[in-house]
Amino acid sequence: MEPPAWVNLSDAELLECRISRLGLRLEATPLPTLIRQLYDELSQKGLVFHPPCHLGDEWFVPVGVPAIFIPFFLAHERLRQLERQIMLEVEGETDEWFMKLLRHEAAHAYAFAYAFVHQRKWRRIFGRSEARETPSFYRPRPHSRSFVVHLGDWYAQSHPDEDFAETFAVWLTPGLDWRAKYRDWGALEKLEYVDELMRSLAGRPPRPLPAYREADFNCLNVKLKTYYAKKRKEYEHSFPDFYDNDLRQLFEAGADDAGRVQASDYLRRHRRDLETAISQWSNENRYRVNKLVGKLIERCDKLNLYIKSYDPRQNIQVAAYITTLVTNHLFTGKFKRAK
Repeated sequence: MEPPAWVNLSDAELLECRISRLGLRLEATPLPTLIRQLYDELSQKGLVFHPPCHLGDEWFVPVGVPAIFIPFFLAHERLRQLERQIMLEVEGETDEWFMKLLRHEAAHAYAFAYAFVHQRKWRRIFGRSEARETPSFYRPRPHSRSFVVHLGDWYAQSHPDEDFAETFAVWLTPGLDWRAKYRDWGALEKLEYVDELMRSLAGRPPRPLPAYREADFNCLNVKLKTYYAKKRKEYEHSFPDFYDNDLRQLFEAGADDAGRVQASDYLRRHRRDLETAISQWSNENRYRVNKLVGKLIERCDKLNLYIKSYDPRQNIQVAAYITTLVTNHLFTGKFKRAK
C-alpha cells in the first residue's frame, strides 16, 4: 500500500492540511495491537467492558462518554515527526508510555460506564468528584504517600477523578506487585478498594451507553497550523516577565573582565544539555522548558549580559536557577522565583 501523498510534503505544506482530510484511520496503524493489549489486561481481571477508542486531538475521555480518544499524531510517523519538531516531544510515543496513558484513560471510561463515582465509599476513599475539570495547576506534595505515582507530576493529587484513574492504572499494570510496592503507603487503601470494586464488576456489562457520534467530536476539522497555534498558545500564558536582577547576578562580567563570554552565546551552547537534564528531573514538559530557556536567551541579549569566563560552576548555577523556575511552575502555574 502506497503512503499518502501528504507524507512527502514539507512541514510548511503539511501545516496547511486539515487533519480530518489526512485519511487517518486507527485500524490502519500499529496502535490496535496496543489497544488489544489493554483489552487483554481487562479481560484477565474478569472485566468485560472494553472502551472503544477513536482518534482525537489529545488524550481524553469526553464527559459522560466512556470512550478513549488518542492523539491523531500517533497514527503516523510523519505526524509524530511534526509533533516532535514543534512541541519537542510526542506524548505516548513509546509503547510503555502509550500503555500508561491508555490504562489511565480506561479508568475514566469505566467511571462513566458504571457510574460508581457517586457511591458513598468511592467518595470516602477518593473525595467528592465535582463537575469542574481537572485544574491546570495544583500544589502537589511530592513526598506524600497518600497517592500512587503513575504518570508523573504527582498527577493523582490534582483531582479525585485523577486520583482514581491513576490508582486504577497502577492496579491494572501487569506484573506490578502493587501490594508490595505500596506497602505502608496510605495509597494502599485506595488500591485495595479499586481491587474490591473491580472484582464486583467482573462479568458485568455496563449500563446502556450513549452512542458515539463523530459529529459531536469534530475537533480534527482544522488545519494543522491552527491546531498547533492553539496548542502552543496554551503553553504561552505561563511565561511571565523575567527577573532582570537574577540574570544580572548570574551573568555579572563587566567590560573590564578579560575573556568574558556573552551570556546568550553561553546559553545557546549549553541549551540542549540544560533542557534535557531539567526536563528529565523536573518532569516538566520539554516544550515549556525550551520556551523558558529561549526567553532567558532573548533577555540576556537585550540586557547585554556576559559571564567572566567559562567556568563549570556556571552550569550548576544556571541549571539550579532554571530548575527553580520550573519547579515553581509545577506548583503555581507560573515560572517565577520566590523572593
